[in-house]
Amino acid sequence: MQKSTKKYLKTNLIGFILGCFLISWVAVYAVIVFPSNEVSYENSISGLKSTDVQGAIDELYTECTKVPSSGEQILDKVDVVTSGDGLYKDEYECRYIYRGAQPNNYIVFNNQLWRIISVECDGTIKIVSTETLGKMAWDTSDSNNWVRPATLNTYLNSTYYNSLTSTAQNQIATHSFSIGGADNDNNDLAGQINDENATKWTGKIALVTASEFVRTNTDKNCMTHYALYYGCSNSYRTTWMVYRYDGAYGWWSLTKNTYGYNQTTYVFYLNSHGGIYSAIDGTSTSAFADNANNYVIPALYLKSDLKITGGNGSQSNPYTIE
Repeated sequence: MQKSTKKYLKTNLIGFILGCFLISWVAVYAVIVFPSNEVSYENSISGLKSTDVQGAIDELYTECTKVPSSGEQILDKVDVVTSGDGLYKDEYECRYIYRGAQPNNYIVFNNQLWRIISVECDGTIKIVSTETLGKMAWDTSDSNNWVRPATLNTYLNSTYYNSLTSTAQNQIATHSFSIGGADNDNNDLAGQINDENATKWTGKIALVTASEFVRTNTDKNCMTHYALYYGCSNSYRTTWMVYRYDGAYGWWSLTKNTYGYNQTTYVFYLNSHGGIYSAIDGTSTSAFADNANNYVIPALYLKSDLKITGGNGSQSNPYTIE
């Protein structure tokens, strides 16, 4: 082939390639800047909301570069189960709850071993201590009003909070807690949860609710009864929240008892045999003197922007927080 012919072909090939690049760039620019009115953007699969190409690109970029929340990190590490010990999708609220006698839900917080109650849809993680703070009155004035504030409310959010390390304090989310009352003469768990959720308090540290205690159980018979002493005397074998507190006969919940004459003074407490009972929460006038000062086990929410690392959540290899 003559040199002039090769030169001609080479020159035209380069021109062709440059032309293709130019046409492609113009096409992309036109699609982004001048989208056709006849083009529809279907985002139902991705969950995005933009109706134009550039908006969809921006949303996809944001989603791809977003750091997973604390709760999402736990969900990435754990398979959600439908039987046995493990993390379950809650059927009553937008959250995942650990259920069973010994699920792997241990996490180190404040240089101590805690356990994960639930992974919330807002990305936070609710945890509860594995150690009690000793026996105390829920409220020394015999009131079951948490926002009075109750004695325990003040203690947990001042004295106890101030005893935590500065790192731990910065890891706690200011969060809403369900403080509504429940009726012990009722086996409608969904209704009881709604009653608990009807009143909220926002703060840093509180207690486990009575319905959370019930929902950690894998025994369906126990799950259908709010007060576990109605046929669930052996539930300590099917819920970790009783099993680990075997040495403490009774420990306070956050839920007040609104049944009949109990409405202003009685609070539910949980015992090591799997029962839910109620007692006057003060010290001097209680008809249940032995239970007036139950054990206190704090519960709180971890912030959604923490980095969760560590092992598999077992007691010997718990999750850790960076």
